[in-house]
Amino acid sequence: MTDQMEQTRSIEQTDPVADRPSIPGFGVPETTEGMLPWSHATERLERAKNYWVGTASADGRPHAVPVWAIWLGGALYFGVGPRSTRNIEANPRVTVHLESGDDVVIVEGDVEPFTDPDGAIFPRFAEAMVAKYDYRPDEPSGYVLRLRAAYAWSSFPADATRWRFKER
Repeated sequence: MTDQMEQTRSIEQTDPVADRPSIPGFGVPETTEGMLPWSHATERLERAKNYWVGTASADGRPHAVPVWAIWLGGALYFGVGPRSTRNIEANPRVTVHLESGDDVVIVEGDVEPFTDPDGAIFPRFAEAMVAKYDYRPDEPSGYVLRLRAAYAWSSFPADATRWRFKER
């Protein structure tokens, strides 16, 4: 197996384990009845146009910025400006959420630079960028988010769901 195939496989996520988020005092059910399927979150991650990326500087100052992104193979690929890049270099933990406060999807994890030495991922990414944003990047750049947790709800608190991902 090539290094790129190993990288692709390590980035692609399997279905996570679902449970309820801990939000005391807001009436989140304790049972699993009514939880959302993981496909609910992935469909929204796939079709969203703008994604809010939250980072923190080395001294803990928060920063949030809207970006374009592509959900591909179970990972989120995105680019950011200089301030967010400095923050990511100091602390690769980020949170990303979609624009809606009613149909919520939030993902958290660690980012790493998007590289594609064997060219296995970038062509798919570039085609997705063209289809979604009418923009074709020249080369891999930006970051890939490796998910640790995700949250979603569309009828809070009844369907509030948290997913946890295995650490690699």
